[in-house]
This record gives sequence, C-alpha cells and structure tokens, in this order.
Amino acid sequence: MSVTPDHDVLIVGAGFSGIGLSIALQRAGFDDHILVEQGDDVGGTWHWNRYPGVAVDIPSFSYQFSFERRTDWSRVYAPGCELRRYATHCADKYDVRRRVRFRTRVTSAGFDEQAGLWRVRTDDGCEILATFLLDATGVLTQPKMPGIPGAADFAGRTMHTARWDDSVDLADKRVGIIGTGASAVQIIPEIAPDVEALTVFQRTPIWCLPKPDAAMPRWARAILGGLPLGDLGPRWASQAFVEATFPLPAHFGGIVPLGRAAERLGRWYLRNQVTDPEVREKLTPAYALGCKRPSFHNDYLATFNRDNVLLETSPITRITKQGVSVRGGRHRLDSLIYATGFKVFEDGNMPPFAITGRGGADLEAFWKQHRFQAYEGASVPGFPNYFLVLGPYAYNGASYFNLIETQARHIVRCLERARNRGATVIEVDRDANDRYFKEMLSRRHRQIFFQPSCAHANSYYFDEHGDVPFRPSTSAEVDHRSKHFDLDDYHFSAA
Repeated sequence: MSVTPDHDVLIVGAGFSGIGLSIALQRAGFDDHILVEQGDDVGGTWHWNRYPGVAVDIPSFSYQFSFERRTDWSRVYAPGCELRRYATHCADKYDVRRRVRFRTRVTSAGFDEQAGLWRVRTDDGCEILATFLLDATGVLTQPKMPGIPGAADFAGRTMHTARWDDSVDLADKRVGIIGTGASAVQIIPEIAPDVEALTVFQRTPIWCLPKPDAAMPRWARAILGGLPLGDLGPRWASQAFVEATFPLPAHFGGIVPLGRAAERLGRWYLRNQVTDPEVREKLTPAYALGCKRPSFHNDYLATFNRDNVLLETSPITRITKQGVSVRGGRHRLDSLIYATGFKVFEDGNMPPFAITGRGGADLEAFWKQHRFQAYEGASVPGFPNYFLVLGPYAYNGASYFNLIETQARHIVRCLERARNRGATVIEVDRDANDRYFKEMLSRRHRQIFFQPSCAHANSYYFDEHGDVPFRPSTSAEVDHRSKHFDLDDYHFSAA
C-alpha cells in the first residue's frame, strides 16, 4: 500500500541555510516544501544571539546572498540587528515565511524503506511525512554549558551569551564571564564600562587581530546603491579578504605563508594595545594562529587596561553561591555570564536529532564508528533522501553564504535528476563517499590544524577522532565542484 507524503521536501531550520534552500527549491520548481523552525522567527544564529556587541565577523559584503546583495550596511561588519533584518527581508521577499512552521522542534526522523520517505517527529507530538529531508540546522545552535561543579548553586543571575536576557541589569554589578572565544571578544568591551567590576575567566587565550571595520557614511552607501553594479567592487574586495584570512592560510599553510604574517601582526597588536606586560603575556596564545577560530576586534585587548577588569587564568575549581572559586582564590559575583560557545561534535548535536536510515542505522552511531564524513559534505551512504548543508567536509571557512549557495546547488541538481527520471529515492554510492573522504584526508598535511602547537589550542575544530572536518579547498574549487560533481555518484530509483 503506497503512502502519500505530506510534502515533497521538509527543511529543518529557518536560519539563513533554510532560507537559502527554500529559495533554491522555489527557483527549481519544487514548491511543495515546508520549513520547521524551533524559534519564533527566521534568522537562526542571528535570531538567538542578541548579546551586546554581537556582530558578524567577516565583512558584510561577503555575508549575504550573491543574488540579494545590499549596499546599505551601516558598517563594514554589520551588527546583529541588521543581520536579523536581512533574514526577515529575504524570508519575506522570496516567499519563505509562509512555509515555516515556527515554535516546532524536530525530535527524530526515520527513513521508511517500504514507503521511500521520511517520518519526521516533532515536539508537539506530530509526525510529518516527507520524501526528502534537508538538514539546515548548522552546528553552532545549541549553547554549551561548562561542566563546572556547583553551577546550580550560584545565587546571582546567570545567562549564556546565546540566550541573552535583556531584563538582567549589569550596571554597577560585579560580573564574571567564563570564556574568551568569539562571543566574549565582542561582549567584554561592551559591558566593561558599565559594570562595577568584570572578571574574565580565561582558559585559552584567543588570537585577536585589528578589525578593518568602519561606519559606512550615507554618501558612500548612496553612491554604491546608485551606480550600476556599484556593489561588485566592495564584494570582490571583501571576498578576497575573507579568502586570505582563513581558507588560504588554514588549508594551504605550508604553501601560503599568510598565517605567519598574521601572527606577527597579532603580536604587534598585543604589544600596542595591552600596557601591563604580565596581562599581555596571559593574553598571548601558545599555539599557531588558525589552530582555533581567531577573532577581529578593535577594543577587546585594550579593555584589559581598565582598572575594573581582571583577567583570571587560574583554573576554576567550583562555582559557589557567592561566585567562582579558582585554584588559590575566589571571586564574589552578582552575575555570571557563560561565553562558552556551542555544542559542535558532542552527542545530540551532530546530528541535532535522532536520524535513522536504512535498516535502522543511526547516523550518530555511524559517525562515531566511521568518523565524520559526508560525500561533498552533503549526503551519507545508508541515509537516502537526506541532505545536509553543514555536513562534514562541506565548509571551507569562507563566508557561510558561499556554503549555503553551493550546497543548495548540489542538492537541487540531485532533486532535478530524480524528477527527470521519475525517481523518488536518491542515495549516494558508498564508493563515491569513500573516495571523497579519502581525498579530504589526503589533503590534511597542508592544513595548519595538524601542526604540533595546535595541541595547546583547546579548539572546537577537532572532533573526538582528532579530525578537523573542514573542507580543505579554495572557495573557487567548492563552487566548481557543486556545479560539476558526477551525478552518477548517486543511485536514483523508485520506492
């Protein structure tokens, strides 16, 4: 007995990945699709992250869809509120919003081999049947809380940067912030002038470089918006800058010496910004630039010159009712902020919900046993009709929008061939997947991540197998392969 799906395609997530997939599907004539989103609006990362100082960490002219380019960004690096508005604009302009089922979390998905479709269960007890399941959840979505003893005992206010609570007044309070990653780099300079005292608990220092940021004057925005193709110059310059600051030095470290030059800049910047030599030494990374995510900010390092800011590098032993205890001392606090990032390769995040494929195979178990891998970063053998945007070895570290558009192109090419052949089941060939995985591993000797100093970086880039599932490719190669990968690497059949 045949089973009729509720929709041809179900997209999990309505951040920029989900929005981009929906637009690509519409353009290809796949109109019968929905998006399931846990939040109450579109935007994903930019919907959830609202802490003071939140901003994009690559130039705005790169952090946008190539087909929906803006010239009226208020700054070279757009603040989070503008990215939220841009997400809303894209969702409304391209008729995505009406397809989104908000306030709904996917809890599990299983492939029904007999029916040739996915049974997707949600937290409201519903089951949605879809032929194709597209995972647009990303990985930097679930806040990671540190496993520090006594965290529940703290009597003051606590919050994670990814779930900021505007009702908490930090003015004239003794505030502690745990972590010195990308979010902390942005928030610390914002709150330091307002609090009575700020204690920054640092485990591993971050490379922080000067940020080529500036306000975009109205006259400049008017000129760019008024000229035919006036946005292309800034976009090309931005794309080149992004490529030079991560993909090239990270994946071709032995060939392109940009990383060493950036380290010299970083050390000069530290000497220039931090007056106390002891504090400066504590803020100096002991690992090569690129081992973990670097940051760009013009005020972060100088904030440690303030009398009301203390950098604490002794290990935390316990959180108490009054504050935080460290080896050799304690800090009394009124409020505690966790800037501890997101779950990445932890259980329950890759994938973010239980996914079972052929024969009841569990995707999380598959990756634990066989290491994180996916053909062109998009599909996994044994899991038919399931595609990822941010799969293992999909992202090369350039603009996330490059990833969205190339992965959407890959997925749409597969769906179009299935439509043309009357097929309802698409599955990547295991040999093709193995070939791609072998190719990715063969390039790792050029990557910066595997040099000895990275052992001291405490980087979320590394999974439990010691791999770094970034795609070791230039953006030009990623773009080319999304257009020309061999569709015969997939099997197309009827259920």
